[in-house]
Amino acid sequence: MTIVVDLKGVTKKFANGLAAFGPLDLELHDGEFVSLVGPSGCGKSTTLRVIAGLLAPSEGGVAFPQGRPEIAFVFQEPTLMPWARVLENARLPLDLKRVPRAEANARARRALHRVGLEGFERAFPRELSGGMKMRVSIARAIAAAPRLLLMDEPFAALDELTRQALNDDLLRLWHEDGLTVIFVTHSVFESTYLSSRVVVLTPRPGRVAADIRLSPPATRDAGYRLSREFADAAGQVSQALRDAMEHAA
Repeated sequence: MTIVVDLKGVTKKFANGLAAFGPLDLELHDGEFVSLVGPSGCGKSTTLRVIAGLLAPSEGGVAFPQGRPEIAFVFQEPTLMPWARVLENARLPLDLKRVPRAEANARARRALHRVGLEGFERAFPRELSGGMKMRVSIARAIAAAPRLLLMDEPFAALDELTRQALNDDLLRLWHEDGLTVIFVTHSVFESTYLSSRVVVLTPRPGRVAADIRLSPPATRDAGYRLSREFADAAGQVSQALRDAMEHAA
């Protein structure tokens, strides 16, 4: 498999001496959907920021063997511009790249259509529900045509039904666009449902405690969530997380 991101001996320590994670050795491959799971404070979100280049590692290195791909980042909060309409929010990364306005509008409209927000282009964020705001955030990310999508607990604040609907939409986008996704979550069930691979981290400083490859069906739905296959996979991830916590105690 083609390596997209290669972390070798990566650590992150902050100015106050707090060690967030590391050393971390992790290879992420083209087309994978990888979830990072672990206790609060183990460095999951910080790892994403280091991969994105928003933070510099304290030690080790992050390599992109095939060249740095186009990267999009979806944060836990939608981080929309409240004074801008939905179309303008979705268009932001294209505006920053100085994409011609007609092309940028067309790409942003298509992205909004793909996340179920056709007809809301002129709405303001204050007029949207929490789930709709997150859909705008995802549209903004995919409008830039990324190859690597980093997602930091994007659905944590949403109700369960909205969360499940967005999980299904995200899987569809992943398949359609051939994305590589790195997804941070605290939910064993969400990580199991979404992922082809779950990386379990130890308590701070986070290190890889388990690297679990899953074989979910290509098409997942409500029936899969109730299946024995799903229960067994979630049990495997849950046990790995318990083991990581116990060994660190």
